[in-house]
Amino acid sequence: MTTQAWLEKFLANHHGIAGTAHRRTADDDLELIASVNIPPPVQELVRRVPRGKGMAGLALERGEPVSTCNIQTDATGQVRPGARMVGAQAGVALPVRGVDGQVRAVVGIAYKEERTLKESELHALEADAGGLPS
Repeated sequence: MTTQAWLEKFLANHHGIAGTAHRRTADDDLELIASVNIPPPVQELVRRVPRGKGMAGLALERGEPVSTCNIQTDATGQVRPGARMVGAQAGVALPVRGVDGQVRAVVGIAYKEERTLKESELHALEADAGGLPS
């Protein structure tokens, strides 16, 4: 299965309206490898994500999910301005670990509605994100 097909299935299974998959590079940043319903200008903005920048970069840095209940109104500094162009509300960036335990990728999923993801939902999402093709 291609990464694009995997991401489409992941979003459908979890009722997401948009999403991204980034692979960790040798330079310790993230490179976009698949996206669904991400406008072209946003794809350009997130083609490379530095460690610690935006939700995906923070998920890489922290090694844990980074979420927001509303991308449009988030004032924490975790959400980059380009993310607001997606037209989603809730979102989460999920670290994907390799066999060595290191973060090898980050999967992002966005939802139409505003919501706070429960700890159990985050664990289920993170477990399923682990199926991202290498």
